[in-house]
Amino acid sequence: MKTLTKFAAAVVLSLVAGAASAQQVKVGIAAEAYPPFASPDASGNWEGWEVEFIGAICKAAAMDCVITPVAWDGIIPSLTSGQIDVIMASMSITEERMQAIDFSDKYYNTPTGVAAAKGSGITATPEGLAGKIIGVQGSTIHEVYVQKYFAAGAAEVKVYATQDEANQDLAAGRIDATQADSITLDAFLNSDAGKACCESAGNVADDKEVLGLGVGAGLRKGEEDLKAKINKAIADIRADGTYDAITAKYFTSSIYGD
Repeated sequence: MKTLTKFAAAVVLSLVAGAASAQQVKVGIAAEAYPPFASPDASGNWEGWEVEFIGAICKAAAMDCVITPVAWDGIIPSLTSGQIDVIMASMSITEERMQAIDFSDKYYNTPTGVAAAKGSGITATPEGLAGKIIGVQGSTIHEVYVQKYFAAGAAEVKVYATQDEANQDLAAGRIDATQADSITLDAFLNSDAGKACCESAGNVADDKEVLGLGVGAGLRKGEEDLKAKINKAIADIRADGTYDAITAKYFTSSIYGD
């Protein structure tokens, strides 16, 4: 995965700060690393596909954006209480979340996968996980899915505060499998630890009610002007090639989805 140059990182962190006429917006991202979408480097600067995407959106919308890391399990309350103005943290658009907040148009949509120990024969199905221990990050669509389909199929579910903790326990043999976004799992499986221990068990059967309609920016109800700005910016950077240029730095194919 390519990382940002020092100049590009400075541009992203400031996110067009200094434009006197720009609207200042606090953009909430998850405080927990979520590579390759967002993670801090050795100096604590955030980098990744979604960080660059935020920079492009804010530039296109002439917004002075401040990246604001927030613990994932408190990110929606932080939005509704006004501590942040928008969530751009790989949050899937679901009916349940739309009861509390609004969403922009989607800006990416990737499958959900399962990773398992090498040679385990586990498949991403209730039958394939019966009698196994599957780890999942809490307060996510993946926890809801695992509880609905795999716990009912006699799998034991272990919930973690972060996906990284689930990956570590899978590598250590303390769980048999983990479910997450397929892109995030690929990043783990391509790491030294992942290559040594684990393999893909395939993608789960889709359930849009649980897994959602893709990832969008989360907004407070009634923020129609901000929503319109973000939607236009998404359309603009897709039309002018910026979106594809950012994507090509991190992925070999489109992640926009259907």
